[in-house]
Amino acid sequence: MKTVVIVAGCQSYRTADFVAAATLLRLDTLIATDAAAPIVDAAGYLEIDLSDPARAAEQIATAAPDADAVVAVDDEGVQAAALAAEALDLVHNAPEAVAATRDKLATRRLLAAAGVPQPDFAAADPGEVLEAAARLGYPVVAKPTGLSASRGVIRIDGAVDAARAETRIRAILGTAGHEPDEPLLVERYVPGNEVVIEGLLIDGELQILAVIDKPDPLEGPFFEETMFVTPSRLRDQTQHEAVALAAEAATAIGLATGPVHAEVRIPPTGSAQLIEIAARSIGGLCGRSLSFGLLGESLEVVILRSALGIDSRDTAPAQPATGVLMLPIPASGTFTGVENADAVEAISGITGVTITIPKGRPVLALPEGDRYLGFVFAEGLTADTVEESLRHAAAALVVTIDGEELTSEGIAASLPE
Repeated sequence: MKTVVIVAGCQSYRTADFVAAATLLRLDTLIATDAAAPIVDAAGYLEIDLSDPARAAEQIATAAPDADAVVAVDDEGVQAAALAAEALDLVHNAPEAVAATRDKLATRRLLAAAGVPQPDFAAADPGEVLEAAARLGYPVVAKPTGLSASRGVIRIDGAVDAARAETRIRAILGTAGHEPDEPLLVERYVPGNEVVIEGLLIDGELQILAVIDKPDPLEGPFFEETMFVTPSRLRDQTQHEAVALAAEAATAIGLATGPVHAEVRIPPTGSAQLIEIAARSIGGLCGRSLSFGLLGESLEVVILRSALGIDSRDTAPAQPATGVLMLPIPASGTFTGVENADAVEAISGITGVTITIPKGRPVLALPEGDRYLGFVFAEGLTADTVEESLRHAAAALVVTIDGEELTSEGIAASLPE
């Protein structure tokens, strides 16, 4: 029986899905996590400190010397996983390449050195966002270099907004346990459609699993993801350009194996531009909207097979079209419930509703927050019908925060038109 180490942060949405995939593949499983107590049922647990990837890797290598693969669930674990796999002489990405994906400024510099199309950018030390924005030309987007899930990402349209945005981002950094005075990334805003490229690198070659549309335009001032639908409805030539760009970016950064999640903007004129690339698969519970082959294997099964050097039986989509609605947090406060979930599940095309935040918990809207209330999943014969089902779901759900109901004028209205 083969052994896999699953590296997961205590806040990860997906640990249980990876454990379920490992169980299906009949793997021995060790969960390496910064949680002080077990977060899912599994045979083995190892508590590690993900803020110290080198030390975490040593602990993993010591605890599982005969492991056959080390797989990270989310961004928090990718560096520890790469270092542990290196120590165990397993197939792995170069740790320095993985580290670069965790630093948006480092990513931009590597892409620039390789000539990969991307937004013009600048680093901004404390008090320099205004200067950087003026030099690049408005509108710009300012963001922390090391946070994820759009946390702290703010569009700036003019000089009046620049100082206010910088102050807010640096406060978010402090709350997140980062150094508030660290450099920020300022990049020129790129208009247009955005797509997700989901794939696997095998010996340096990018195998595409899905090209995913983001039907709602992400125009700011904050950039909360709301809806993913696949297959993409963009022209084939445009999709091929986006896929080629993701592959070029992975090579430029030095990634060679494992899952890749890339986000690409398609401006109204000119070539596609790389917005982000990560050495992990799609975040949240969005991976549940993807399944493959006649058996409908999960994304996590496909990732584990690849990590173990086992060819995937079939990576063709199991369904003609699928999608997911990420339930946004429309206001900060105390989450007190979601109504009409049963009615939403009865909507044609909807396959499930999962609420991920317990009642009574405080919630933060973007740009301070980094969580979702939950996820709604759909499938259908076409991407258009999937999108229609998800929009009906958004209009039907009733979310209550601090006693204030947010119905179609809250949830649905929080989705861009």
